[in-house]
Amino acid sequence: MQVKENMANTNDTTAPSTGAHMCQNDPGRGVTTEAYIVELHRDITACRICRDHPAGGEARRLPHEPRPVVVMSATARILIAGQAPGLRVHATGLPFNDASGDRLRQWLGITREQFYDPALFAIAGMGFCFPGYDAHGHDLPPRRECAPAWRSTVMAVMPQIELVLAIGQHAQSWHLGQRRFPTMTETVAHWRDYFFSNAEGPKILPLPHPSWRNSGWLRKNAWFEAEVVPTLQREVDRLTK
Repeated sequence: MQVKENMANTNDTTAPSTGAHMCQNDPGRGVTTEAYIVELHRDITACRICRDHPAGGEARRLPHEPRPVVVMSATARILIAGQAPGLRVHATGLPFNDASGDRLRQWLGITREQFYDPALFAIAGMGFCFPGYDAHGHDLPPRRECAPAWRSTVMAVMPQIELVLAIGQHAQSWHLGQRRFPTMTETVAHWRDYFFSNAEGPKILPLPHPSWRNSGWLRKNAWFEAEVVPTLQREVDRLTK
């Protein structure tokens, strides 16, 4: 698959790009969706934009070897749109292979085996590589190069997606655009506005990040597990049958 990169928009990760990668071997030109996804996955895993062409110049270069992690599917009806891989995911190549993933699977009401079945779930964070830590030991935001370069292409190759789980502010910014609220809490609190009234494209359900650092948020916002999680589990059950 021949790919043309457009690095003009690497400073913008908050809104859909017009499609930074234009692939000649797409399904509309006689290539099956499955074959196209395989080739696209190969190109993504070979991507080194954040190392070789860092947004913001050399000082912003990713300090470690990139390891893009993404799961695309021609059949999954649910897309899990998170932030970016953590260190454990970087080491194992398995998305949500940590305590956050355990909590997310509890919210979804599914087993680990179901979660990692690409026939059921696609998993594509706003950044595909572990971005490193800040001075306080917290994960940095998703790399600014990733979404403009890849996300529109990844979404376009999975038109069968019926539900997007937008986890955290970065995913909510991209998938909801100007419809999101200033804070993640406000956006999640208005989840019905997106889940029940999305006229075009898949339903979008904004979620907080399932990190155990958000346990205090969950205690303070008990309505999330009382109202949102049951709706989420019913929808997941429907879409994975």
